[in-house]
Amino acid sequence: MTVPALPALAPLPLLLLPLLLPWALPPLARRAAERVRPDIALWTVTGAAAALALGVVACLGALLLPLALAVPPLARLAELVRPLDTGPRFLVLGLSVLAAGALAVASAVAVRRAIPEARRFRAAHEDVAGLPHAGGLCVVDDPRADAYALPGTRCRPDRIVVTSGMLRALSAPEREALLAHERAHLAGRHHLFLAAARFAGWCHPALGGVLPQVSYAAERAADEAAARHSGDRGLTARAVGRAALAATQGRADRPSFAARAVGGPVPARVRALLGRAPTRRVAPALLAMALLCGTAAGSAAAGLTLLHRDVEVAQGDGAEL
Repeated sequence: MTVPALPALAPLPLLLLPLLLPWALPPLARRAAERVRPDIALWTVTGAAAALALGVVACLGALLLPLALAVPPLARLAELVRPLDTGPRFLVLGLSVLAAGALAVASAVAVRRAIPEARRFRAAHEDVAGLPHAGGLCVVDDPRADAYALPGTRCRPDRIVVTSGMLRALSAPEREALLAHERAHLAGRHHLFLAAARFAGWCHPALGGVLPQVSYAAERAADEAAARHSGDRGLTARAVGRAALAATQGRADRPSFAARAVGGPVPARVRALLGRAPTRRVAPALLAMALLCGTAAGSAAAGLTLLHRDVEVAQGDGAEL
């Protein structure tokens, strides 16, 4: 007695699911940033955004493959002996065209925004290169109140850039709390988290909504480090509040991934500093984010596996299932 063969699974739905799941991340990220210890929220939210962004790029590339292999020269290069069959032709080619357009738009946005960021980063280092510094602190003679952590490179050290206007706006203890906040940004490499979140937003529009939560978590993590350094949460709250009141729009040459002392929702940061130090490590939002990333990874992996099977069948290397 012969058992009827099961119908072959199509990879398209599995490759489309990771493109839809990122819309669920922003609300989960907001809950995580509000309820979990800031350093843990920073790692988990940024990691989830980066993982989902990589899944989006991989799935868009896979969806582009049927369109590419429909071109005769590329089909011959891939040694196809029969057309690649992954579903209804009009649907497959339509999705491939949309995937090609999405990849082109994401690439154009990344290039258009990354180049000015690199220029501002280089200009910021050139502005402070000739200034005297003590322990990495550079004071810029500028009446505008501003302060930010400027990450270094292989050839240029980290710098904390503070304007004379900001120093005049704060008392000595508040200045020390502010500098501790900026040192925490550099020690925690928070610019890498901000850059990763920005990259994720370039890959998928829904992930752009995660950047404010990453920025808030980074600022909160630095606030808590400054509070531990000063031993006075009220003092740190006053320093953050007074710096925000004194601050102007900020220097135009500051790269966006250079964390600023008055970044994020300052009233929420001050309220958090006036309360108890957060200790919660796990929350339902974190578990939901792990499930979200696991589902996206599993769906993408299964879709890529099935697409690889279809390519092998089209090459005549595998038996049709």
